[in-house]
Amino acid sequence: MAPSLTQPQGQLSAADALHLAQQAPSILRSNPRAISSSPLSSLFSAKESPELWVIYNNLMLSCLRAGDDEAASECLERLLLRFGPHNERIMALKGLAKEATAENESELQEVLKDYEVILRENAANIPVAKRKVALLKSMGRINDATTALTALLDYAPIDAEAWAELSDLYLSQGLYSQAIYALEEVLVLAPNAWNLHAKLAEVLFMAANTSGDSHQGYLAESLKRFCRSIELCDDYLRGYYGLKKVTDQILEASAAGNGGKNVKKQTEEGRFEIPNRIKVEKLNQAATNKLAEI
Repeated sequence: MAPSLTQPQGQLSAADALHLAQQAPSILRSNPRAISSSPLSSLFSAKESPELWVIYNNLMLSCLRAGDDEAASECLERLLLRFGPHNERIMALKGLAKEATAENESELQEVLKDYEVILRENAANIPVAKRKVALLKSMGRINDATTALTALLDYAPIDAEAWAELSDLYLSQGLYSQAIYALEEVLVLAPNAWNLHAKLAEVLFMAANTSGDSHQGYLAESLKRFCRSIELCDDYLRGYYGLKKVTDQILEASAAGNGGKNVKKQTEEGRFEIPNRIKVEKLNQAATNKLAEI
């Protein structure tokens, strides 16, 4: 399907972004630079539509990716004329344009200072706060990005995207328990997202291979989450592959005689109990068969 300027641009390939950016001259020529708010203006020109501003927003993003800074600047100017300089989304877009055209580290630092000034005036400016996190991450300042993101979540605790990003930041630092907590918050907001259940299972599996006393508990939770992901999506390859990996490890530990004591401890603490060996073998075989089928 051909890319569209009315659709979200996050997953566009570079080629698709370039294709959309090449439409900028014709789109900018065929639409007025500013639209009057007067009711009489609709008698002589096309009516304002929300779709037009979505197109300008997405066209700006594509032009920045394609290196057409002039067209991107014109799109931003039209949005600025319509919504004003104090609109939170416009503030974030202005910062993004500066980030994209920055030529060195010092210019990026200036953009970061601009974000900090805005957030000192209004810490609840979510679009700008997200740009600050993204900029810090791109500059390799992961600890600062994590701190900024936790501050953002104080004002937007039900932002699933922010919790997911926080989990990724913690994971990149090897902080598994914090990454798990953040992903659990995402699942509170999106309980039927099978891909997120599988992602949490993967992090739990990684934690199981780096932890000591909690090894068995992490494995048990990982098994449960992988099972939940394929319960929600019958043919989910990632879920079945994860189920195969975790059951393989449980069976290997069981064969080596390392599993019984720790499983009992986790059960006493009220955590999910690893099933007996027969059930684990059945799960392992089911995953193997499904992977062969897929």
